[in-house]
Formats: sequence, structure tokens, C-alpha cells
Amino acid sequence: QVQLVESGGGLVQAGGSLRLSCVVSGRTFSINRMGWFRQAPGKERDFVAAIRWIVGGTYYADSVKGRFTISRDNAKNTLYLQMNSLKPEDTAVYYCAAQYYSGTDSAQDFGSWGQGTQVTVSS
Repeated sequence: QVQLVESGGGLVQAGGSLRLSCVVSGRTFSINRMGWFRQAPGKERDFVAAIRWIVGGTYYADSVKGRFTISRDNAKNTLYLQMNSLKPEDTAVYYCAAQYYSGTDSAQDFGSWGQGTQVTVSS
């Protein structure tokens, strides 16, 4: 298992940018993929993006393609989410998560979670 700590959330105007970070500690060799999810009030936790921890292949939700970029720095054990052209509908708590096997993009297939960081986009 790994431990995850997110940072980088905040308040930004529509059209602006933010970069989220997630520091990973523990048994990092056990990770297959790392992902970002988000949850708005009263809604389910939705997949945003994922990256294969070793080889770096990326996956995105249609709603963020072309605006968000997921990346990782294995030397620093850190996951990133660069968010550009932010929209009010991107407002949510963002979570990073670790997947330990070859699963789907569903939240139930990710086994470890961070505490979340709030992103608020004003119109």
C-alpha cells in the first residue's frame, strides 16, 4: 500500500490554470496506475485522468481532454495534474488514487486515496 498527499488546489477564475500535486510514499513498486478523480457536492466521484506509473501511458475523461495533463516524476514520487482553461463545472474536490492491478477507470478499482484538495473555479 501507499500513502498519498495532495496539494495545489485553490480558487481561480474561469479560463485560468492550476497544477495539483500528489506525493506518493510507501510501496511505490506495487503501483500499476495513478489516477486523479473529482467529486462535486452531491455527485459521485468521477474519473479525470490516469497514468501508468512506470511506462507513462495516459488516459483522460472526455470532459478534460485537451485541457488537463497528467504527469509523474518517479524520482520525486510525485504525480501532477496540470489544469488549463478551467471552467466553473471543474469545481470539485480532487483526489489522487493508486491502482495496484490492471483495472478499469472506476473508483472502486483504485485501492488507496489521498485526502483531497478543493478546486473552485469562479465564473
